[in-house]
Formats: sequence, C-alpha cells, structure tokens
Amino acid sequence: MDIHAMVVDDSGIMRKMVMRALCEADLATFVFTEAADGAEALEKYDPKTMDMLFVDWNMPNMNGVELISKIREKEKSHTPIVMITTESSTGKIDEAMDQVKVDKYIAKPFTAESLEQRLGPLFKQISEQRKKSKGFFGKLASSKG
Repeated sequence: MDIHAMVVDDSGIMRKMVMRALCEADLATFVFTEAADGAEALEKYDPKTMDMLFVDWNMPNMNGVELISKIREKEKSHTPIVMITTESSTGKIDEAMDQVKVDKYIAKPFTAESLEQRLGPLFKQISEQRKKSKGFFGKLASSKG
C-alpha cells in the first residue's frame, strides 16, 4: 500500500527519525512531505493527495494541536493524524484524542517496532477503506458499461 504522509516537526533530525522508523516498520510504502512547523504544514497540506500526517505537539509559529484543529475544521473527509511527541501526560493525551481527534498518540522516544505495533491497526483500517472505495467505484464503472 502506498501512503503519502506529511511529517511535521521543528527538528529536522526528528523528522528523519520518524520517516526512517516508519519505513523500517514496513507498514506501507511511503512518500514523505516534510514541514518544520504547523504554519508550513498548513500551506503544504492538500487533502486530495495527503493520506495521513505525523505531527509533533511543540513547534514554533503554530503548534501541532493548532494545526490539527485547523485541518479538522476544513476537511470534508477524515485524514488520519498521528501525534508523535514528548508530551506524555494523561491530560495532554486526552486533549489530543478528545479535542482535536488524533487517530493515534505516540510518545517519544519510539522504535520501529513500537510504531509497527501501535500503528498496525490504523494501517489495516486504511487498507480496508481503500478496498471498499475501489470496490464501490469498480462496481459503478462496470454497471455503466
């Protein structure tokens, strides 16, 4: 499965670590877009081409929660968003999950194995949704022929 993902973190090193760990987790074949903060991510975000986002919380200009709130306000269909951050208190996790509706919350540090374990069900869900949508459009196309 091919996934176009945006990795948003103010640390270039951390963006590279996230991308490397995702590739090593072997959940999908990734094409990455990078952004150094929420403002840059919002400029680059295109819901037609982005399959999912991996977002840090603490960034200059626009933090991860602000970014996710803006995306959720605009989107017509749900884009999976994973927050990868050092913020690990229960209050912060609840805020991300309940208020801005992140799909998964992963605390740093992480490993490829932990990403695979935590994200496996989300990628399975994405794959199943793609199969259903292809099935629907395939049936629609064949009924016209």
